[in-house]
Amino acid sequence: MSYIRDIELAPSGEMKINWVERNMPVLKGIGADFAAEKPFKGLKIALSVHLEAKTAYLCRMLEMGGAEMYVTGSNPLSTQDDVAAALAAGGMEVFARYGCSMDEYEDCLCRVLEAGPNIIIDDGGDLVHLMHTKYTSLIPQVLGGCEETTTGIHRLKAMAREGSLRFPMVMVNEADCKHMFDNRYGTGQSVWDGINRTTNLIVAGKYVVVSGYGWCGKGVALRGKGLGAKVIVTETDPVRALEAVMDGYEVMPMAEAAKLGDIFITVTGCSGVITKEHFEVMKDGAILTNAGHFDVEVDMAGLEKLAVSKYEARHNIEGYVLPGGKTLFAIAQGRLVNLAAGDGHPAEIMDMSFAVQALSARYLAEHGAELRPGVIPVPRELDVEVARRKLKALGVEIDSLSRQQQEYLGV
Repeated sequence: MSYIRDIELAPSGEMKINWVERNMPVLKGIGADFAAEKPFKGLKIALSVHLEAKTAYLCRMLEMGGAEMYVTGSNPLSTQDDVAAALAAGGMEVFARYGCSMDEYEDCLCRVLEAGPNIIIDDGGDLVHLMHTKYTSLIPQVLGGCEETTTGIHRLKAMAREGSLRFPMVMVNEADCKHMFDNRYGTGQSVWDGINRTTNLIVAGKYVVVSGYGWCGKGVALRGKGLGAKVIVTETDPVRALEAVMDGYEVMPMAEAAKLGDIFITVTGCSGVITKEHFEVMKDGAILTNAGHFDVEVDMAGLEKLAVSKYEARHNIEGYVLPGGKTLFAIAQGRLVNLAAGDGHPAEIMDMSFAVQALSARYLAEHGAELRPGVIPVPRELDVEVARRKLKALGVEIDSLSRQQQEYLGV
């Protein structure tokens, strides 16, 4: 039985799902194929992804393919209760509530795993971690899984190095049609959507500190620059730091950037990026945000300990008053700003990301029994299929190699 906020919220959630359906033609086409082929007939899929309208549409496409779906969210502050209600109203098993405690969050994860899934679709690695620590008896029936995020892949690779990963996991985040578009254009836009709608402040003329210059950081920096910000990048990787310099940004250590920044955005996938030493030198009124999967990049516990008081400055913004009287503001408790303070990535972007997810899940359904435990790339042909479908949906045609050109290139 589903665990949701209120089934009466379903009409609002249905309206959101209908909107994204209009803007996700690739996933819609894959869903039509699934409906005809039923690749997941007889299989159970456990899914933990930020539970909003685009995710709900992915769930429905997988269900059209014959899957028995068990759904939860991957972050308590990104779950949209009306969307969860819409899925539950349609008969899907859903376990998610906005703002639930961490104990309740883990209980929801456990309930989708207790169904005994054959395929796992994860965002951040929590489902896979629990499966390997609490539900090991259910592992033999798992064909494999798909991981959506950079953070989750870091966790999976660590498990693989230790030899503890017991089934194959497809690295969806590594697919070109995921990280090149979702991480760069999706994160780039949705982070600023979340910041702008929450603060209602201008970006132009402000110093914006972007910590991490991977694909997500590139997108956030680019959009910040487009809004008129003076962008500073902090990095630990020399090559990425050099790339940021070549792209026209100031690059410096966080200890120096902390003195200048008006808005801070962490996108590293690491912990302890902004800490007490940085809080102490920041300007009065500096705004702290995080776009990494877990709420560990900005040391919120350290900020709480340092502050002499805190208050709600605006919905989803807390003000922390430090000794001496200056105030630092944190959006969404240091959680994913684009989802905990916004609607996540644009539908057209998630169209590609979730198309990769859907095709990767089908790949596991068809080949999972042949695959060895470990992290595996998305097969190149699936990446190409998604790109071709997206170009067709956009009405774009491209050239193809002639036989003579193929021979010349040796392909």
